[in-house]
Amino acid sequence: MAPADAGTSPVDLSPVIQQGTALSQTYPMRIQAFRGLSPRPDLAAAVAAVPYDVVDTEEARALAAGRPYDLLHVDRAEIDLASDTDPYSDIVYATAARNLKALIDGGILQREKEPVLYLYQQQMGTHVQTGLITACHIDDYGADIIKKHEKTRKVKEDDRTRLVDALSAHTGPIFLTYKDRSDVDARVAQILAQGMPLFDFTAPDGIAHRVWRVTDSELFVSAFAAVDCSYVADGHHRSASAWRVGTERRAKNPAHNGSEDYNWFLGVLFPASQLQILPYNRIVHDLCGRLPEEFLSAVQSAGFTVEPAEAKAPSKPGCVHVYLAGKWYSVSWDAAAITDPVESLDVSVLQNRILGPLIGVDDPRTSERIEFIGGIRGTAELEKRVNNGDAAVAFSMFPTTVGQLMAIADAGQIMPPKSTWFEPKLRSGLVVQTF
Repeated sequence: MAPADAGTSPVDLSPVIQQGTALSQTYPMRIQAFRGLSPRPDLAAAVAAVPYDVVDTEEARALAAGRPYDLLHVDRAEIDLASDTDPYSDIVYATAARNLKALIDGGILQREKEPVLYLYQQQMGTHVQTGLITACHIDDYGADIIKKHEKTRKVKEDDRTRLVDALSAHTGPIFLTYKDRSDVDARVAQILAQGMPLFDFTAPDGIAHRVWRVTDSELFVSAFAAVDCSYVADGHHRSASAWRVGTERRAKNPAHNGSEDYNWFLGVLFPASQLQILPYNRIVHDLCGRLPEEFLSAVQSAGFTVEPAEAKAPSKPGCVHVYLAGKWYSVSWDAAAITDPVESLDVSVLQNRILGPLIGVDDPRTSERIEFIGGIRGTAELEKRVNNGDAAVAFSMFPTTVGQLMAIADAGQIMPPKSTWFEPKLRSGLVVQTF
């Protein structure tokens, strides 16, 4: 499959989209067990890879060096080619397919003997979250029963679509969340208490990963049939690509009957109460000609309360901490006065009332004057970037909440770019779903 940018004519998906929507409205949410691929237990840590989109090519190449089974050889196959290789060229997707086949043929990835589900537990310090690895239905995605809160970039979506199509497999799970259910919680607790994990290892970054095989899937399937919706927490490009490949395969198959594996994609469903969102901080390279004291005066004149701050991060929403000329300041506003779920986000207030009008960062998606710093790197990274002259000002944010994410998705609205940073990140390769 060539990317749409290459001038190909896309398949007309409107009939299958309409059919899928009707089906999804009949069945609120569908999951199912599947016969996936998983690593040999002794090689799970050697296969498990960071998500493809949290590293660039050189970082991926460094992480996979000396690790021949690392799934980055599949998800970022350009690392096995010449350094000047276009990451969107045909040879990259062919190499990815060849590398996945080698893992299967070599017995590194092994096929389940029967359809199963999995529990996937991650531990980062004292934070623990346990989700259900399952197959989710593309019609639920198309009908917005699996809800989204971000726009996708065409080039990135095309890339993942080509990869999934070349592999006929989903290698990286989509990070989904749902409103907690006591029956699911009870069954998860029972499995964790009774069974030994299939995989149990700690990655180099200190995050522990444990996976349990679940052969009795009936309670989970019936429980989620009563769930009205779930939400994409992280993985909008992967989920959009899964939907595209599935619907294109369906449209091209005159014998389609709904039982095909391409109707499903790989997801991990986590209860909302267990998720951890870190702040997504910002730095701006210049003050658009203003001196530091002029910038602070302009912020105050725009209706904000500006005060010196001892803390480097805000302790509540309705406030952002600013690092400027070696000092921290608190910039706050009346959060209760803003009722729109998108406009009330701290990142929206910062963008719409400070970054845009006061220092000219009009479009954070395209501006080269702004950078986004994941909260996992802490406020020390913000200070370093300002102190060494890489940036003129840094903004330390209070994290967006899961409740805000759900409210925006429920309203059919889109969050501003770089609003959430989920930690820990899911590892790819622990379970692979093929079709």
